[in-house]
Amino acid sequence: MTKLSVNINKLATIRNSRGGNNPDILKAASNIERFGADGITVHPRPDERHIRYADVYELKKVITTEFNIEGNPTEEKFIQLVLDNQPTQVTLVPDSLNQLTSNHGWNTIEHKDYLKQMIHVFKSRGIRVSIFVDPVIEMIEGAKETGTDRVELYTEGYSKEFQNGNKEQSIVPYIAAAVTANELGLGINAGHDLDLHNLSYFAKKIPNLKEVSIGHALICDAIYWGLENTVQLYKRQLSLTDDI
Repeated sequence: MTKLSVNINKLATIRNSRGGNNPDILKAASNIERFGADGITVHPRPDERHIRYADVYELKKVITTEFNIEGNPTEEKFIQLVLDNQPTQVTLVPDSLNQLTSNHGWNTIEHKDYLKQMIHVFKSRGIRVSIFVDPVIEMIEGAKETGTDRVELYTEGYSKEFQNGNKEQSIVPYIAAAVTANELGLGINAGHDLDLHNLSYFAKKIPNLKEVSIGHALICDAIYWGLENTVQLYKRQLSLTDDI
């Protein structure tokens, strides 16, 4: 079954808005694992507006499932953070400085040499590497040339089309990208704007989907239904894919 990695950035945003340590990020991560999540994702940014670099070092001590650190390796501080903490996976994302949220994948053709260099740095230390890509076959083919282990399909386009009622149309480029990735031997992750409404359909249609990373929607849903219940609701959506 597809694994659920919960991005806890939004919990850190709430904490940072008032100072102090409420909510307690370490306790929240441990509870999320206990509630059934298969992993914890963080995406520290240079301005540390949510997850701080210091949080990552502390989280590494308590996480017992898969630890996924996202970020742009153009920042030397980010590279060192990953090497120091040896996560299960590093996901390379082409964010610009002070970007609000991720909004596009890598151009794996234009940046092939750079990505090859960075991926080698992490893989040589035994860290699995995934790179953020748009659902474009040429970008998947380019990703293969970089040496990455996995690609993470950027799903905002799918989510918008799905919400607009174009369910069948929304998934078409993602299926094509996934088929290509499977043929090339690349693992497939996915993330961005996946939620309780669109997750099952996506997971059913994407062959060999290994992991989804979900933060914003899951934390928002937890306001209404509680964190434990919400994690289990998302897990249930992944387990029901055969019934859709």
